[in-house]
Amino acid sequence: MVESLRVKAVDALLAGLVDYAGLFPPASEGMREALENYAAYRKSGDHLALGRFIVPVSRLNELEDAGRDLLPRGAASEPWRISVLIAENVRAAGEQMLNFNRHHSLGSTDGYAVIDVAELKAANVGDIARQRSELPDAFIAYFEIPTRGDVSQLVKAIARAGARAKVRTGGVTPESIPPAKEVIDFIIACRHDAVPFKATAGLHHPIRGSYRLTYESDSPVGTMYGFLNVFVAAALVYAGERTETAIAALEESDRQAFAIEDDAIVWRGRRITAEQIEASRQELANSFGSCSFREPIDELATLTDSMRSGDQ
Repeated sequence: MVESLRVKAVDALLAGLVDYAGLFPPASEGMREALENYAAYRKSGDHLALGRFIVPVSRLNELEDAGRDLLPRGAASEPWRISVLIAENVRAAGEQMLNFNRHHSLGSTDGYAVIDVAELKAANVGDIARQRSELPDAFIAYFEIPTRGDVSQLVKAIARAGARAKVRTGGVTPESIPPAKEVIDFIIACRHDAVPFKATAGLHHPIRGSYRLTYESDSPVGTMYGFLNVFVAAALVYAGERTETAIAALEESDRQAFAIEDDAIVWRGRRITAEQIEASRQELANSFGSCSFREPIDELATLTDSMRSGDQ
């Protein structure tokens, strides 16, 4: 590869990494505030790390009303990309989403936006097949599945449906944080059946550690996974490393165990090149949802600067 075209490791990690979920706890922003934030992030120096805006289908009309003056216009504009959460009545939700896309196509006086992703929940194989059949083919479907027990059959069903998987990696209570082995078993199952996935919840910080679980002063404290841990562990699984190695990477809480170089991320001597990170991001670990965009991005920038300065 020509040097000038080489993808840097941090760029490969960050590209479209954070789906913005400001409407959801613990941030729980109002619709207008969340949309204004998203519009500002699109114009920021970190805009390449920004993924989709996440909204429940029940609030799509509210998004249209509150964001009419914020959505881009004109042939030179890039559309807002939106991911919609569907809790029930998938067929009706799909029709509403198709209507939204027709109304907000390029040239619309009400702004240019595209819903291209739907996020659903499934507890069994039947749920996956039924909901995927009820959702129009125009949408990429992510199915959030439970991580307890053997997830392999659920992941296989997602693969048969031509869909993607979703894993909950945290929450606002300590008990909502799944054990590391459950997370890695999920990632391994996705790798085995070539199912891309996204993560959600509890990934505000780069490195695993003890943090407040909400923004309240009396918030409970829990050991949260870092998003760097998750995506390094996924890259290791993608490369064929052993289960124990991936679990150790996910559970790593020593920031000195990581080194971020221009062309690689190194964890305890294991070198993951920018090209390997890029492939893992595209084919396995797609993104994560976060109610904060600035917190994870700013903390990673601080961490990267300290690593490069040798101040570890």
